[in-house]
Amino acid sequence: MNPHIPILCFSHLRWHFVYQRPQHLLSRCQINADVFFFEEPVHEERVGPALHIRREENGLHVVTPLLPLGTSGAEAIDAQRFLLKNFLKERKIHSFLAWYYTPMALEYTSDVKPELVIYDCMDELSAFQGAPPQLVELERELFRRADLVFVGGQSLYHVKRKQHANVHCFPSSIDRAHFVVAREGLANPTDQRLIPHPRIGFFGVLDERLDTALLAAVAEQNPQWSLILLGPVVKIRPEQLPRLPNIHYLGQKQYGDLPAYLSNWDVAMLPFANNASTRFISPTKTPEYLAAGKRVVSTPIQDVIEPYGRLGLVDIAATPKEFSTAIESALTSTDDESWLDRVDQMLSHISWDKTFAGMWHEVTRLLGRSSEYAAGYTTVKEIASV
Repeated sequence: MNPHIPILCFSHLRWHFVYQRPQHLLSRCQINADVFFFEEPVHEERVGPALHIRREENGLHVVTPLLPLGTSGAEAIDAQRFLLKNFLKERKIHSFLAWYYTPMALEYTSDVKPELVIYDCMDELSAFQGAPPQLVELERELFRRADLVFVGGQSLYHVKRKQHANVHCFPSSIDRAHFVVAREGLANPTDQRLIPHPRIGFFGVLDERLDTALLAAVAEQNPQWSLILLGPVVKIRPEQLPRLPNIHYLGQKQYGDLPAYLSNWDVAMLPFANNASTRFISPTKTPEYLAAGKRVVSTPIQDVIEPYGRLGLVDIAATPKEFSTAIESALTSTDDESWLDRVDQMLSHISWDKTFAGMWHEVTRLLGRSSEYAAGYTTVKEIASV
């Protein structure tokens, strides 16, 4: 049998949206398996039901269900169930692993029989704005079905470990080589070039997790600073974002372009709100900012406080006044060399390669129960050296 057993991943995030945990992990997974990344459906006029399948440069396949405009509810679920069964039949896939990012996918995958069920729980999705009411019960069902559960942060792990016997904490990590080049003084992107210093920047999805009141207050109290935000606006209306002369929204950027923007910031920020949607987040951008050599100011997010705040690598500030004071301190800091040494020491222990190696070790450990799947997988040591 082909040692590259297929993995069908079911995600609430699109592959070509923000480059984050699923993309980092499943790109590495493609080395060991044939990965099919199933996105949520797209509704179009005079189309479908059908699957649009495109092969990425790394060999991974992105699978997008196309449904007729107006298809919803039970009809949409039935259509996706039909498309999935037909996909498995046409590809002659009899054994596969199911890798879930969203419990909602159980609505159309509940009657397929994967060799192994993996749930990579990267967020508390039920706490997000607009979460479907059935999501909580579907997650309970996914925990019942899962053979293996990964959790994307320490605070979320403390909750989820009580719900399954085989839960492992693998916090989001860092592609250090990608971001460390920002320390070299990269050319300033065109749309940022005329924005005056000091520049305090953020990149990520702009949604209900953003503390818009804090952002507005900091901008108003410090008109000499330029606050720069990169990323798509999702689940909130653009008019809900504060509009002041020194706040600059530059839109979504490609992952490959982020180091150039970072390189030309003076301080990086994590202006997250204190609400249900941020209670368990573990921002990937924290180590990315640090790898770029930028001082970071964050609101009190638990997975930023521990370990980054505790180690003195990130300044934690709750109120607009505290946030402004912390930024001012970061702008005038004189111990950059000592601080960077401590940053690099901490970052030397984490990487997406190491994170994936640990996760894949758990997968292969379970697969090892069946000898026909045991051979042909890349070893943990080999993965870590990719």
